[in-house]
Amino acid sequence: MLSEGTIVALSTPSGMGAIALIRVSGPTAISTVSTIFRARSGSKLTDVKTHTATLGDITVKEQPIDEVLVTVFRAPNSYTGENVVEIACHGSPFIQQQIIQELLHLGIAMAQPGEFTLRAYLNQKMDLSQAEAVADLIAAESAAAHRLALQQMRGGFSKEIQALRKQLIDFTALIELELDFSEEDVAFANRKELLGLLAQLHKKLSTLLESFSYGNVIKEGVPVAIAGKPNAGKSTLLNLLLNEDRAIVSDIAGTTRDAIEDTLIIDGVKFRFIDTAGLRETEDTIEAIGVKKAREKVKNATILLYLYDRLDSSPEQIVEDVKSLHHEGLITLLIDTKVDQYTTIDTQFNTTIWEELQSTYVSEQLSLSKFETKSLEQLKKSLLKIVTNLANNSNVVITNARHFNALKEALAAINIVAEGVSQELSGDLLSIDLKEAISHIATI
Repeated sequence: MLSEGTIVALSTPSGMGAIALIRVSGPTAISTVSTIFRARSGSKLTDVKTHTATLGDITVKEQPIDEVLVTVFRAPNSYTGENVVEIACHGSPFIQQQIIQELLHLGIAMAQPGEFTLRAYLNQKMDLSQAEAVADLIAAESAAAHRLALQQMRGGFSKEIQALRKQLIDFTALIELELDFSEEDVAFANRKELLGLLAQLHKKLSTLLESFSYGNVIKEGVPVAIAGKPNAGKSTLLNLLLNEDRAIVSDIAGTTRDAIEDTLIIDGVKFRFIDTAGLRETEDTIEAIGVKKAREKVKNATILLYLYDRLDSSPEQIVEDVKSLHHEGLITLLIDTKVDQYTTIDTQFNTTIWEELQSTYVSEQLSLSKFETKSLEQLKKSLLKIVTNLANNSNVVITNARHFNALKEALAAINIVAEGVSQELSGDLLSIDLKEAISHIATI
């Protein structure tokens, strides 16, 4: 429940550190903190200008607690839109507790999780999508995820949505104006212009919806499944990518029986690599479970690295495997492993596979040698290229499932309006579906 009045909370992670930050927000934030703060300059905290940092001491019952730096932000020019005081103290848990306990004793309430951002939203310092982006920014683990969260927090997505909503509202107003003059048979909203507008909105919403696949994988990490027959070099590849012995490598087939997952950031993009059990028919119950799980991991992957050893596979087997693993949206890279072990190069082998799988099933074919750094670098470049293509040149990217569902519903309503215009339905019926689209967009 939202606390009333002034609130306080630790804004840095709990525990011991060099510096901790205690944030106080509300109408009495400055006056209350001033009762326990003594500035070295002798000035009163209640008199300092906004966005000013003051060095001094926190005292509790005339006992000095810590030397602190106190920054004042006066309403409405603060994060929450209220008076805000930030106390930078030393990171001792004892010091943090003493300061917060004294502020609670002076009548300030403990903030609930996310309450500072909630107050910023309620005080119209940011909209709902920007508030949600704050959590994404805090959770960002890669440069790409950070970039998208920062763009949304600064209102990039909000501006797009507001522009869409305004266009719909303006045209809905014209259609509803017609209803007031229904007896005069006056048309304020040109139906041809409305169809043009709906076509533009359809294109814009479709582009935003398509960007979700990119935004979601950037936010969560691009899932990359490594699959192939036993001993194709899957675990070796995972170890090479991570530069550590993460998976057991053995000449014995079926060593990997469970999915092994780890993350790697390549040029600011987070990838989640999943090493899976070798694909084959087996009577071993445990290995069979591993093979089943491997196929499930591929179903949930965005990228599939299908590895094969030419000395242990036929082109027909590889083609059959790749086709059986394929699903809509999956991007497959074929990787010819152990090329350093071949005495002769059979170019026809890979040509046969490529002719069967190109475009529809496979985007690229690579060769890999564990002794060559350049082949591993080429793989990384190919992975980054795939992610770049997923972006589809979108200026604004959706990363939130709630936004995706709202836009999906809005697009459905717009399609109904377009169909109604084509069928020459009356303005009152068109208005209902236009309002439906506006309502879905407004929830964002």
